[in-house]
Amino acid sequence: MSALLALADSIPGIAGAVKRAMGFAPQRSLPRFRVSFLSKARAKHQDAGGREVMLFVDTFSNYMEPGNALAAQQVLEAAGYTVHFNRIEGERPLCCGRTFLAAGLVDQAKEEARRLLDAVKPYVDRGIPIVGLEPSCLLSLRDEFLGYGYGDEAKKLAAQAFLFEEFLVREKKAGRLALDLDALQASEAVVHGHCHQKAFDAFTPVQTVLGWIPGLKVSPVESSCCGMAGSFGYETEHYEASQAMAELSLLPAVRKRAANAIVVADGTSCRHQILDGADTEAMHVARVLAMALKREGGPQA
Repeated sequence: MSALLALADSIPGIAGAVKRAMGFAPQRSLPRFRVSFLSKARAKHQDAGGREVMLFVDTFSNYMEPGNALAAQQVLEAAGYTVHFNRIEGERPLCCGRTFLAAGLVDQAKEEARRLLDAVKPYVDRGIPIVGLEPSCLLSLRDEFLGYGYGDEAKKLAAQAFLFEEFLVREKKAGRLALDLDALQASEAVVHGHCHQKAFDAFTPVQTVLGWIPGLKVSPVESSCCGMAGSFGYETEHYEASQAMAELSLLPAVRKRAANAIVVADGTSCRHQILDGADTEAMHVARVLAMALKREGGPQA
């Protein structure tokens, strides 16, 4: 399907027909599907002094942007953590169920939450943090899961669920984290905050961890929603509203950035909006930190 979608998106006449059939705005690029990250991921057991973490790889990171999950694994392992994954052999990947919830399919969303709770229970019971990359997915564990009627199970998971940057900042404050970072070739990071990060006061940690990179100026964009909002920005009837929201401040800030500045956005929808609206690839924080890890050959970007 990945190759077929890519081919369809590259042929103007076919691309328009395919998108219209799906209810997508013809101006939108279609997402690219990759080889599943979780199908290849393996925990690298190391002498981490008992420091363990479960990396919750969401559906978007797993199938569309596996490089983000790989980068997060590299950073966590470089910091000395043994990284486990939300994979059940022989079963489909675990999911937060947010896409069901967004479509009003509450029962299906609760079923996904139940699967996830059952799968991570051994890790939660051992006090292992659950760390996620996609704000809307990970923060479902701290918000919507509490309203499904799963009681103390959901509360215990919520207390141990962290966004990637939140976890790093927490560990740094506790004296358990040491990351050896080099300066990047880029001198500035223009950073857009996801709506869920702002709502949960989780945007500050993004800026904090980027500030650990020597010589990198961190410039947050004063913006509201990027306008993509999951499937909203794809839909033909919402495309103009989606673009108008992005043009309020986000896209102009991306376009006027310095020549050697990178653009950072943790949300997959936000990155898609920036790509379509400003022809610019935005990166997840995990990728930026992975590029800055000290290694032979010096900085990677």
